[in-house]
Amino acid sequence: MQGTRVKKNKKRKPVSRTYWHNWVAHLFFSKTTVKWVNPGYASPEPAPCLEVPIKYKGIIFDLDGTLVNSLEDIADSMNCVLQENNLPTHPLESYKLFVGKGIRNLVRQAIPEEAREEELVNNCYRSMVNVYRRNSTKKTRLYDGIAEMLDELTARGLKLAILSNKADELTQRIVSDLLSAWHFEVVTGLHTEAHKKPNPIVALQISEKFGILPQEIIYVGDTSTDMLTATNAGMYAVGVLWGFRTKEELVRSGAKYLLSYPSEIISILVPA
Repeated sequence: MQGTRVKKNKKRKPVSRTYWHNWVAHLFFSKTTVKWVNPGYASPEPAPCLEVPIKYKGIIFDLDGTLVNSLEDIADSMNCVLQENNLPTHPLESYKLFVGKGIRNLVRQAIPEEAREEELVNNCYRSMVNVYRRNSTKKTRLYDGIAEMLDELTARGLKLAILSNKADELTQRIVSDLLSAWHFEVVTGLHTEAHKKPNPIVALQISEKFGILPQEIIYVGDTSTDMLTATNAGMYAVGVLWGFRTKEELVRSGAKYLLSYPSEIISILVPA
C-alpha cells in the first residue's frame, strides 16, 4: 500500500545542500540552545530536495492519535472533572481539537473562556490527572494495523521511540499496558513544560540516544504540533490521517508524507 507524498511548493526558494547539512549537523552536535518554529509559523528555511534517497534508520512516534486511540478515555475523564465543577461538558469530537499540547492545555481549553481563572485551571488539572490515571486504558486501544506495522519495522531493524506531550507517568502507563510487546529505545512523555513539543529538544536527544543523525529519522504524528516538531528537529515529517486532525492541518504544518493506513510507512523506507 502506498501513502501520499506531499508535493513541494514550487514557489519556495531552495536552500543549498551544504547549508542544510551544516544546519542539521549543528542541531545534532551543538550543546547550545537551538532555535525552533513556534506553532502557526512556517519554517524559515525549507529543506531542499535530495536526489539520493535517504535510508531511514529510526522512527519516532507520537502516542495519542498516532499509535493509540485514546480520545474516549480523555473525553470521559475531562467531562467528569467538568461536571464535578458545575461546568459544561463537551462532545467527543470537540476533544480532537483540545488534545496534542499536553493535559494542562487540554484542561484550559475545556473550561469556558470566561471561567479560566488560574486557580480553577490548576484545580481541574490536578483532578484531571487523578481521574485520567484511573481510566487511561479503559477504552484506549491500538489503531488497526499498528501491531503489524511495528512487527515489520522491528523485523527490519529500525530503532523506535515514542515521544508524547502527555505527562510522562501517563505515557509510561499506556505504553506498558498496550505496547509492551515491542521494544522502544526511548519512551518519554512531558517532564518539563518548556520542553513540550514543538520544541525539538527531546526529539534531538532521542536522535543522540539512537546514535542516528536527525535527517535519518522519520517522525510520525497526527497534529500540527508533531509536524512542527519534526521540521524543527530536521527530521522527515510524516502525518497520519487516522488521528485527531485533518489532512489540511498536517500539510499546512509541514508534513512531507501522509499515511492513510499504518502499513504504508514501509513505502518510505529504502528496501531492506
